[in-house]
Amino acid sequence: MIGLKSIAKTALALSASGALLSGCGDAASEGDLGGALPRQQTLYLSGQQNDAPGSFNPLAESWMASWPVGGRFNLMYEPLITYNSLNGKIEPLLGTLVEELSNNDSIVVDLNPAAKWSDGKPVTSTDVTFMFLRGSINSTEQISAIHIDTLKKNEDGTVAERLSFMVAKDKRNNPLTVRDMLQATRIAPSHVFEPLIKEKGLDETKKLPMDQNPVISGPYNLRSADPNKIILERRDDYWGNAALHDGQLPAPKFIVHPIYKNNEHNTIAMREGNLDASQSFIPRIARKASAGVHTWWNEPPYFRPGAMPMLVINTLKEPLNDKRFRRALATAIDYNALRQFAVSNYTSTLKAGLIMPTDLEGKYIVDEDLEKYGVNLGISDEAERLAAVKQILSEAGFKSVFNDDGTLDHMENAKGERLPTLYITSPNGWTDWEAMVTIAVEGMRKAGIDIREGFVDGGSYWPAMGLGNFDLVMHKPVADVTPSLPWSRFNEIMASRDWQPLGAWAGVNIGRYNQPGTEGFRPEVDQLLSAIPLMTDSVEIAKAYRELNKIFMEDQPSIPLVYLPEQFYEFSDRVWTNWPTAENPYAPAQLPWVASGTKILWNLKLAK
Repeated sequence: MIGLKSIAKTALALSASGALLSGCGDAASEGDLGGALPRQQTLYLSGQQNDAPGSFNPLAESWMASWPVGGRFNLMYEPLITYNSLNGKIEPLLGTLVEELSNNDSIVVDLNPAAKWSDGKPVTSTDVTFMFLRGSINSTEQISAIHIDTLKKNEDGTVAERLSFMVAKDKRNNPLTVRDMLQATRIAPSHVFEPLIKEKGLDETKKLPMDQNPVISGPYNLRSADPNKIILERRDDYWGNAALHDGQLPAPKFIVHPIYKNNEHNTIAMREGNLDASQSFIPRIARKASAGVHTWWNEPPYFRPGAMPMLVINTLKEPLNDKRFRRALATAIDYNALRQFAVSNYTSTLKAGLIMPTDLEGKYIVDEDLEKYGVNLGISDEAERLAAVKQILSEAGFKSVFNDDGTLDHMENAKGERLPTLYITSPNGWTDWEAMVTIAVEGMRKAGIDIREGFVDGGSYWPAMGLGNFDLVMHKPVADVTPSLPWSRFNEIMASRDWQPLGAWAGVNIGRYNQPGTEGFRPEVDQLLSAIPLMTDSVEIAKAYRELNKIFMEDQPSIPLVYLPEQFYEFSDRVWTNWPTAENPYAPAQLPWVASGTKILWNLKLAK
């Protein structure tokens, strides 16, 4: 899925470059993408940067920073640890999680004494505390302090340090989200940024582009960037080659991220072998296999599920404040059509509830609860499905009024009052989301629910989500697979701890579900959300998730639509081989720039 352009970010990039993005033609040539870079030393990756690059500053606001700096990217700036979404294990990078010493009071990490910045200075606890306590992130809700112990001083002068991240007991009191933060926060060099902040202040320092010989810890550094591409070059003196990879260098010397206008150009480049891997949505991927384009599995659903796009419902608006109406909405959708036509069969069969049937989460699903509390998502016969919806609406007192030609005119509530047309807000141009919304609207209208598509641009979509200016909105909560799932998904949809009224910005629970102090408020939701992160007994954890899932299915504050991957992991084996797959699962199904997937770079081989 090609993301929306940030207006401010694009304006900054265009003012700096004086140019618009190139279309790259039908199949961008090697020269267009990487100058004179030798093809057999260059890895072409795409799907993350969709507009002209702006800043490469690790302190910049997330919407301003470009790939590979602005997200969970390990190529230039690295986190302490990484998360392996295949097995749920936390793996070492700048540090190693000390599991036997970590508990509900603190999460303990030993810094790797071999870790060095590209200017030769060691990565130390000073860099870590700078980023967490004085840098650009706000960690005080999660971490109350960082305790530092010196374990030993090595013969070469390096110091082995142990960091204890103290869980903020008087605030979030959540060791799960502390683990999330440790694998999501990239560490920046304090000896570079502290003097800049002292001279210019933090706000002005964040605005610096940091695109000229940046001091980094990762295996690749920025070579060049323009509106058409970003080029990284391998650091042969990267500390991790010896410390983590037995002295081996990453296989590609260069990594190029071409910037495409749309998914069509991306698809052509993959088919022609000008692109080695992508995380963009490519429809009907099976037809590309003859051109050397592959995925994790060779058959549906092709991709490992990791995210759950859904319709979040504004539960304060009539008739959406009636859970019976919300359950009717969920029942009306043709989920088979969603799976086959909206996402090219890239999803397994949907189950009721907010837990994904994956290796890591599926143990918390109780099938008998799905039948007892969940809406029926498996009604394949259209007449039967529509009848079920009409029965729910009738029992709740809602009436659908049709024109003489059989088309739906409007709906009325139990008082006979006409209800306004509902709209599903969704980003314009996100083709897979547009298809999901269209199919959902078709099913709902056939069942007598007065609802329409509401495709908007980014300038309207993001504010509408946060301020609650929507009836239903397409959203993908917790898009990244992290240690806190499925807790974080429940928290984002159902938590009322930070409940905000309409018009006030909501970071979680954008549907304003379970308003405190109102009739029908369910305090057990927040009680469960507070208790789960502190639980250590697997049986008790399973019971708590079971109860949360029951409540979700009863109240239906959102409507999950499909299971999609964390990334649309697609690769070509025409130039580079030995990509991880279900048959060769040495790394997760991720592009080799994020989390545990970065290890792919040391395992790629040139095609014969």
